[in-house]
Amino acid sequence: MTTSPLDRAADSFAAELARHRTERGLSKKQLATLMGFDPSYVSHVEGRRHRPTEDFARRAEAVLEASGAIWQRFREYDDLRHARSERHHRDLVLPGQWMPPGTGLIVERETAVLTHTEDAYHCVIRRELYNAGTEPVTRYLIRVAVDRYPNDPGRSNRHHREHPLTFAELQLRAYREESGEREAMHWRAKHDRDAFKELWLLFENAERRFPLYPGRRATIEYAYTVGQDKWGPWFQRAVRVPTRHLAVRLDLPAASDPQVWGAETSLSAEEGPLRTAVTRRDEGDRAIFDWATDDPPLNARYRLLWRFRAQQEPEPDGGRVRPSDRMRGLGIVQRGVDLLRQPARPFDLPREERVAREIVDRLVTALARLDELHPFTKGVGIAAPQLDIGRAVAVVRPPDRTVEPVVLLNPRVVDAAPHTDEQYEGCLSFFDHRGLVPRPLRLDVEHAQFDGGRLITSFEFGMARLVAHEIDHLDGKLYVDRMAPGVPLVPIEEYRESGHPWRY
Repeated sequence: MTTSPLDRAADSFAAELARHRTERGLSKKQLATLMGFDPSYVSHVEGRRHRPTEDFARRAEAVLEASGAIWQRFREYDDLRHARSERHHRDLVLPGQWMPPGTGLIVERETAVLTHTEDAYHCVIRRELYNAGTEPVTRYLIRVAVDRYPNDPGRSNRHHREHPLTFAELQLRAYREESGEREAMHWRAKHDRDAFKELWLLFENAERRFPLYPGRRATIEYAYTVGQDKWGPWFQRAVRVPTRHLAVRLDLPAASDPQVWGAETSLSAEEGPLRTAVTRRDEGDRAIFDWATDDPPLNARYRLLWRFRAQQEPEPDGGRVRPSDRMRGLGIVQRGVDLLRQPARPFDLPREERVAREIVDRLVTALARLDELHPFTKGVGIAAPQLDIGRAVAVVRPPDRTVEPVVLLNPRVVDAAPHTDEQYEGCLSFFDHRGLVPRPLRLDVEHAQFDGGRLITSFEFGMARLVAHEIDHLDGKLYVDRMAPGVPLVPIEEYRESGHPWRY
């Protein structure tokens, strides 16, 4: 059966779409959600039952970041579909970012300011909007989320169930500015959860409506307040609308000696440090931290985190010291510190032999001190970044304490068994939880000796798991990055396998 050139072009588009979706590890339903389409539509396009549209192609190209490949297949299809006499009237440029369905809004500039006062956090978000679509915009969706203990989901959930965030306490105020005029905006609740609120800001008030028409610009500003009993030490911005410039400012009390760092994630990259640095300046008794980026990708998330070094937060549960606090007391940095997300720097051996030996001695000493806090019957390892040292070395002690610890200098995995198993792991830098992690049953690792020579060592079962965990640390990864999506962490209070070896 002979197919037409148009059919072949549609088939090529569907194949290109399926290839990029598969390479990104997305299901059809996940891709449809990111594009703003019904899942059945993506399935029908890939199955050749529906022909692609320009809007569909634009969104697929931007979400899958296909470097123009999907868009090119669409142009080839579209050129065959339209007569050449019509084509010169259409401007088919490669889309930089897809437009949200039904709006076509662009955020030309967003400025977010979070101010910490004596007993609350005050947030002001200002967005300069441009309507690049074909329909007037009458509402804008915003979200407010809190997480009192971001490194302890179970504890946060319990806290917010007992102390839910309310619309009343937010004291939300919203305004719209256009051509020098400033008017209050009404709002309407969409979702109401214990730690999450979703609201529509309406381009109207009691006096009149003021839609944002195509080709027009306006600035919206909204502000809300959350008590510090519900706000954890983090502030996140998520890019849900095409955005040209994003700026974040933290205004914190200088007397608390704040330390600020950040992390970012996107559809194409797992969590890593911010690509641009956070800057600080002091103004009187305030410490001002600024961070900004241009043209952030859609669905990217940027999170600023901080801790106040001059004060200790009182612990609930009668002042009980948490396991992570014990680790921190031994000098082991905890999850959230920037260095844990950065690849460690290799040693130049044998030139740096003395430095390498000194760091190994510190790691071995730390292992000895850890024995006073926990039995570690499964064995234990520690990597240099966990002691705030950004060098590529780790020490792993087997469950049998009569065996000498393994020193891994500049390690590199060269082979792994195809078979894996899942076991619960803990981490010295994330010690309040345990997580179910898949690991290969055998690992072949090339690593250096102090004299610069290299050798390959094969590790199996529990030692393979320990070694893989520590090499991940040297690559800037944590075990949570290896867990399957949707698998929950287990609080240490609920974990029942402490003191037992892994089972093989």
